Amino acid sequence: MPPYLKAVAVCGAALLTATALPATTSRAYAEGSVTARELLAEVSSCSRISDGFYQTDADEDESVAVCGTREAVFWKADMDIDCDGWPSEECNSDTDPYFQPETAYADSVGDPLDSAELPFIVVPAASSLWDYNESGIRGGSVAAVIYRNRVMYGVVGDAGPSELIGEASYAMADALGIDPDPHAGGTSSGVTYIVFRDSKASPIESHRAAATIGDRLARKFVGRS
Repeated sequence: MPPYLKAVAVCGAALLTATALPATTSRAYAEGSVTARELLAEVSSCSRISDGFYQTDADEDESVAVCGTREAVFWKADMDIDCDGWPSEECNSDTDPYFQPETAYADSVGDPLDSAELPFIVVPAASSLWDYNESGIRGGSVAAVIYRNRVMYGVVGDAGPSELIGEASYAMADALGIDPDPHAGGTSSGVTYIVFRDSKASPIESHRAAATIGDRLARKFVGRS
């Protein structure tokens, strides 16, 4: 069992409930006490805070807005696979032709994050389109990622091209039942990213911290605390 799943397991049943696993994966989980339906109901309409729209891929139209509430920012997009950071069996220059041995944010001892082990999301680099720093988002901010009926918590761990949106780590995709292959994996639609303003998991590499804080903030977000 990967370390991030071991860490989640010890949080107890209140923070982790296994779901029926699709035939294509053996590592799909729904995390926390707040359901995907509850979270999606809170982001059914968009108050746009980005100054325009993002592309999901370089050859796609600009179609994705960053939306905001008092407590969170969110967007609905695809999921491309970020395999950058600490080299691993899953993520290296052989498995990923675009592999970079660093992430925008480092762990508590200054090393790059391990995208094969830590569920995290990627935000677009700050630009005139949207500067995530101005929305109370930073490295280690806690995010809820929703795909189909599953919820997974993670952190903001990397920054990508300023014009693109919709990317998460190998571990995040794997936990949600999305093909995590950095070359051919991902999914073209159906992913919702919710990032809680002014939140922070510490240390950034602790998935247990992200899951605990994420569940508490999600309960507040849907009006259950």
